Amino acid sequence: MTVRASVAWQLKAGGILLGGAIRGMAQYRADLFMTMAAGAVFQSVGFFALWVMLARFGEIGGWSISDVALLYGIRLVAHAVWALPFNQLRFVEDFVQEGTFDRFLIRPVNPLVQLMTSRFRLHPLGDLLAGLVLLIPAMSLVDVDWNAWRLGFLALAILGGGMVEGAFQLGMSAIAFRTLGTRQARFTVDSVFNLYGNYPGKVFGRAGQLALTILPVAFVAYLPTTVLLGRTDELGLPAWLAYLSPVVGALLFAGSYAFWHRQIRHYQGAGS
Repeated sequence: MTVRASVAWQLKAGGILLGGAIRGMAQYRADLFMTMAAGAVFQSVGFFALWVMLARFGEIGGWSISDVALLYGIRLVAHAVWALPFNQLRFVEDFVQEGTFDRFLIRPVNPLVQLMTSRFRLHPLGDLLAGLVLLIPAMSLVDVDWNAWRLGFLALAILGGGMVEGAFQLGMSAIAFRTLGTRQARFTVDSVFNLYGNYPGKVFGRAGQLALTILPVAFVAYLPTTVLLGRTDELGLPAWLAYLSPVVGALLFAGSYAFWHRQIRHYQGAGS
């Protein structure tokens, strides 16, 4: 089988498995609605707290409420981009501990694709909904000429931001093949992105900006937003780093997937 045929087969198989998972989830419509609503409310409360502060002081780090809404919206939509397809990563250690990951290894479909489609949870749609509710109005409020280039960069930045966050979650999950327990590490990573990814990096000072760039939380939303708002001069870092945000996401995810693939070799089944 050629590489092209193999990729096509994996995509076809993944689509079939995903369709089955979605149909299974759709059987519980009330639970689906409540879960999505809870996700949207949770994320909205986070922005509401920030809005109260901005209403009191007018701006934060020189960023107006519309500027911050754009950043916050990009961050939430990027989060949903990785969380929707990869939310099953949080359960990988259950499959490993129970020895049920074996069945993913004996089927002619990529084990990660099988894990992703073993069950489909739609609660990240709440994050997506909250993000779009912020992002779309903010786009009309900020002083930005939304030409084709900026719209294209926005789309790539959201995709790249999702890959940055997804890369960390995938890498943390891969460690489960060795340690059997990664929940706390993944929770910590998720908390860092949630706590610091929704604010302009400028408010954390020069050292904070550098730390968030290295981590690299800033590549999810802050750096791309400075490009869109024409604020790269406040970074204290080379402006080209902000323009490369989508590329950084792709490179990190590719490296994380390679790490995942290598760690699978250390998996020991229930009979090992």
